[in-house]
Formats: sequence, C-alpha cells, structure tokens
Amino acid sequence: IETVRFMPDHELFSIKKCTLAELIDAGQAYLAEHPLVYCQGTDNAFDESAWLAIEACERSPVDPIDSYQIPVTAAQLQRAKEWYRKRVEERIPVAYLTGRAWFAGIELAVDDRALIPRSPFAELVLDEFVPWLPQPPSVALDLCCGGGCIAMAIAHVFEHCMVDAVDLSSDALELAATNVANHQLGERVVLHQGDLFEPLINTQKRYDLIISNPPYVDAADMQVLAAELQHEPSMGLAAGADGLDIVAKIIASAKQYLQADGVLIVEVGNSQQAVEDRFGHLGPVWLEFEHGGDGVFLLQAGQL
Repeated sequence: IETVRFMPDHELFSIKKCTLAELIDAGQAYLAEHPLVYCQGTDNAFDESAWLAIEACERSPVDPIDSYQIPVTAAQLQRAKEWYRKRVEERIPVAYLTGRAWFAGIELAVDDRALIPRSPFAELVLDEFVPWLPQPPSVALDLCCGGGCIAMAIAHVFEHCMVDAVDLSSDALELAATNVANHQLGERVVLHQGDLFEPLINTQKRYDLIISNPPYVDAADMQVLAAELQHEPSMGLAAGADGLDIVAKIIASAKQYLQADGVLIVEVGNSQQAVEDRFGHLGPVWLEFEHGGDGVFLLQAGQL
C-alpha cells in the first residue's frame, strides 16, 4: 500500500483543548476531506470519527455517554490525532487502530491476523435464526471462523449449544483463542485448524447449523481492492476467478456433516450472481436483513 503523506494543516491538528463533541466534529471534517472507504464497521465519516474519538477518550462506543461535552485530556487528544492521521495517511481501519470491535453486542479483540467483524450474520444470530431453524441448535459449525466472532455470538445466544470453529490460518486462530478465553467460552467453543471440514473427518459429527463467512472476493475485485481492505489478510478475502473456490467446496461436502433437518448458511457478498450461475439449480434462499447487508444464502440439508 502506498503511503500518502498529508501535512497536518487541518484545524483538527491545531486544537489544544476541546470536548468530545468538538473532537468528533473536527475529526469528521478531516476524514471527509479525503477519499476514504467505509466498509469495515461504519459507512460514513461521522460514525467513523465518533468511533475513533470515543475510543481515544477511553470510552466504549457501545456504552451510553451522559454528555458529549466532557473535556478531552491532552493525552487523549494526542492519541486521537495520531489515529486520525494514520486513518487518512495509511488508510488503516479504525478497528485495527483501536484493537477492538463489536459483533452481535460482543466485544472482541481485533488485529490484522483476521478480518474485522462486520457480517450481517449478527442480525441472524440475535434473531435466533427464526424462522430458518426448526429449533435452537445444540451443535453448530463455523467454517472460516477468523477471529471467532460468529462462533462466539452463537455460543452467547444459545447457551446450550456446542460450537466447533475451523480456520486454515493459525494466526487467525490465535486471535480467536484470545477472544474465546476473554469470554470464558472455552468449554463450548472448540477451535480447529485445517481446511474446511478436514479437521472433522474422523469425528462423525452432524450439525444442526453450518455457517460460514468464507473468502469470496473474485480475482477482478482483488485487483482493485480498497486500500483499507488491503490491511486485512488476503487469505480471508481472495477466492479465485469467480470468488467461489471455497464456497464450492463447502457446498460439495456440507450434507455429510448436517443433520437431516440441518441448515447451511453462507455469506458470499458480491459473488451472489456467481452462486446463482453455478448453484442456482439447488434453489438457494437469499436472506433479507432489516439492518443492511445482502449476499447470504441458505440451503437445507435436503437441497444439497
């Protein structure tokens, strides 16, 4: 990624004292002056500035703040300025600057060993997969689990569910292990390293739910990937010419790991048309989301 230097001549960098509200407004103005891409937890400059400023002031973006007129300390202001500068000059995503993000209400440690949590699966989990699952899952499988956000969200919502989580990346699984330990879910979320179903071949397990947010970016899109996305591990994004290298393997093998009434749910983002072209004969159901997001299909075991 080419680093572009911007002289800190914006009014943000001349501020000596301010409130949190003033910092957010100045940060928004600064971010809005540059061609940033918002796709890793926010979709606009104001929300991104608020997230960054609140974190710099050692608050949580998910906790209520009594007043945004609270004063920002000198140390907090310096931290915020440095983060704003890196966000613009190096196009580093906010979650990688602050080291944490949230998924389905769960706080997670985040770094560049895994993708930043941002899937519409959060809505599905919080809605308990109604009406798609006949009953709450007792065993679930998260393929390509990354930092563990989806597996952990399922374990949080379904207190009696055992969750297996698989990823090929040992780095991502180290991050996932940290998150599992932080939330004391080690007895119900089991991490496995390997290629999709490979670590489970000898277990003879059958799952009520298999869920996956696999790599699905096609070769053409990888060539024009936004600088922000280039900070994420390409292993979690790239998926061949049509974006379906991993998805095709999941579809080919999922049935033998599902209960008779089990369900497979996979996110494929902008590779939705490619799925329709190759697997439309299976009759995938494309899910709709109240809070945004698309490109997620569902197949029942009987359709596979």
